[in-house]
Amino acid sequence: MRFEYDTAELALRTLRIGFESTAIAAVAGVPLGVALGLGRFRGRKTTLSVFNAGLRVPPVALGQVLWLLMWPSSQWGGGPLSGLGWIYTFTAAILCQTLLALPVIVALTSAAVQAVPTTLLDQARAYGADGAAIAALAVREARIGVLAALTAALGTTMASVGALLIVSNLADAQTLPTATLVVWREGGRNAEAVAYGTAMLGIFLVVAAALTVVQHGQRPRWLPVRS
Repeated sequence: MRFEYDTAELALRTLRIGFESTAIAAVAGVPLGVALGLGRFRGRKTTLSVFNAGLRVPPVALGQVLWLLMWPSSQWGGGPLSGLGWIYTFTAAILCQTLLALPVIVALTSAAVQAVPTTLLDQARAYGADGAAIAALAVREARIGVLAALTAALGTTMASVGALLIVSNLADAQTLPTATLVVWREGGRNAEAVAYGTAMLGIFLVVAAALTVVQHGQRPRWLPVRS
């Protein structure tokens, strides 16, 4: 079967899935990463180990798990998420890419926050800063690392194809990476596959460059400045 795709439409959908899933993962992942980076509570190391292990979960394996959870009917009954009706939808695509991005954001944010000098945080506590203020200070001082985490998560959500191929309907959730794979496997369409791959690479380089400018756009206030 021959599939025809519009490159501009694929590019916009790739960006939409990437940014939406990364934003959703960031809402949960950044606060959790800060809590794991600053906290000293029971189970912290175990939780960190789980998210670090999540960095190595194959997208295909995640897609299979989500497929089982969302599958509406089988001889054993439907999955626990079957009632949502998300299987083979755009929402399923967002869900799987969000779950791929979450451990990236949590693990890298936690590492960035742990690198903040403890003397700076202790000084803030001595001046009466509460937990929220300490967390805000840690994020501000570790913002380069946090933005690096978001950049890495965005790259993951834009490039990963395994889970998308399993749980989503490619008519609604086709992206540049999945289109590249599909047309390449059809044979005789190498030029189209290379075009899609080149467009994907160009988009990510532009996005990564923009995030890098934001990441290094301001000098931290506590660093000395030459006059």
